[in-house]
Order: sequence, then C-alpha cells, then structure tokens
Amino acid sequence: MPLATTRRAGLVDQVIEQMRSAITSGEWPVGQRIPPEPELVTALGVGRNTVREAVRALSHAGLLEVRQGDGTFVRATSEISGAVRRMCGTELKEVLQVRRTLEMEGARLAAKHRTDAELARLTELLRKRDAAMEAEQWSEVIEHDTAFHVLLVQCSHNTLLAELYQGLTEAVKASVAASVDTSQPGQDQVSHTGLLHAVRDGDQEKAAIEAGGFFEELIEKFC
Repeated sequence: MPLATTRRAGLVDQVIEQMRSAITSGEWPVGQRIPPEPELVTALGVGRNTVREAVRALSHAGLLEVRQGDGTFVRATSEISGAVRRMCGTELKEVLQVRRTLEMEGARLAAKHRTDAELARLTELLRKRDAAMEAEQWSEVIEHDTAFHVLLVQCSHNTLLAELYQGLTEAVKASVAASVDTSQPGQDQVSHTGLLHAVRDGDQEKAAIEAGGFFEELIEKFC
C-alpha cells in the first residue's frame, strides 16, 4: 500500500483510520478486494485479531463487505454512502417512522421551550441546509439537515427525549442521506420552513403537524 506500522496504544482505532484512509483516498477502489489478512498483519505490524476487529468495524460502517470464501471488498468510500447502500425499503421506512414519532413530540415541546439562542441556531442551520441544496452540495446538505433535526429535539428541553434521539444520530444521518433526492433541484426538496416558523411562533400543534407531515412525504416517496 504501504500502511505505516502501528506501535502505540489504541491499535484497533489506528488500524481503522489507516484502512479508512486507503479507502477514502481511492488507494483501495470501490469494488476491489482489499489485501488478504496475512498481508495486512505484516504491513501493520499487529495481530490477526486487531485486523479482524478493524475489518468488522468498517464492515458495520458500510465501507467494507466481507464475502465468505471470496475475501473482503470495498463497498463505499464513506460512512454516509455506506449507510445509503445499506438503508432502503423496510429498514428506511422503520427509521423514518421512529423519527416521526420522536420529532413530532420534540417539535411540539420545542415550540414551547426553545430559547432565543436555540432558535437562532436552528435558523442558521436551516439557512445553511437550504443554501447547500441550491448549490447541490449534497454532503453539506446531509450534515446541516442532520444537525437541524438533532438540535430541534434538544430544544424540547426534555432530557430523556433528547438523549434517545441523540443515540439515534447515526441512523438519523443515514436516513437523511438515503432520502435526499440528488436528482432534484433544491426547490423540489422537502422544506422545513413551516416547521421552523411554528417553533418560532410557539405554535405547538402546528409544529407537531409540520414535523409529522414531511415524514409522511418522505415515507410515501422513498418507501
């Protein structure tokens, strides 16, 4: 490749980062089989178990795919694209349904409890998200949209609800990535303006309706 020999603590994390770098840089192209385990063990200077744990982690993230009897292949160049490849159909529908349940209550409570500072942050995140959509900068759309939804639930000031949603951040981000329609211009994407205005105006029922409405639209469109 070559990969640098690993010497310090945190071997698995270091191996994961080196292997991820080989993937994202294109050194290991999508669809190509990565070097066999003995070669990785020698190149990295670590044990077989360390290499196996790293491969397992990258497979879980969607970057690698282990094919029994055939080797390990590069599946995607990033966690986002890997999530998109993994999440579709029934799985995506279930994630969107869970998000709808949590976000409807989160939006309702946010309309009542949000602070002015939180509203300003929500407004800025939505501005960045919409600007990225207009520019068709899809990775930025995903980042800002995910951050908007996570912050929206945090604005509920319900600690348990916020912690539950925070624990789903990976799934939230994956579902955002899977439901962004890169074939459509920005103006044809799902809008969050009505939701933001309801939270701004303290309209709890409208905020909940707006939150539920765009999830229904996504479920109908993609599932």
